[in-house]
Amino acid sequence: MFYGEHEHSIDRKGRLIIPSKFREVFKENYVERFFVTRGLDMCLFVFTEDEWKKQESKFKSLPFTSSETRNFNRLYFSGACEVTCDKQGRILVPEYLKEYAQIKRDVVIVGVSNRMEIWSKEAWAAFYKNTKDSFEKIAENMFGGASAGSVESS
Repeated sequence: MFYGEHEHSIDRKGRLIIPSKFREVFKENYVERFFVTRGLDMCLFVFTEDEWKKQESKFKSLPFTSSETRNFNRLYFSGACEVTCDKQGRILVPEYLKEYAQIKRDVVIVGVSNRMEIWSKEAWAAFYKNTKDSFEKIAENMFGGASAGSVESS
């Protein structure tokens, strides 16, 4: 659903323009509301309302008797906020989420299939630099040595 890397800037009022390709997906799927929360690796996760409900259901099924589950859920859900796009395709990113992701002005919005991620431009550059050379090794570990061709056909 969401794919690609898009560079944008947050304006002085904390608004961020969602890439036009993503807004087209919203229109095609009648998406109006989104949920933004603390993501992993110091980025923000952005989910459509339907995808958010799926995520919430998964986390509800985890045992709350586990301290790790409680701690994760506290940080994940307490950081969440509901947003809608204005007429210019912008969302308002709360200050506490910008602080968490160390976002000042320039961002990279990354499409990761079922979600978008918002990264500070510097954090994305560092992540990409540190990870790109291990892309093939990561794939090998994830897919048990399966060749790229067999991953594509599955």
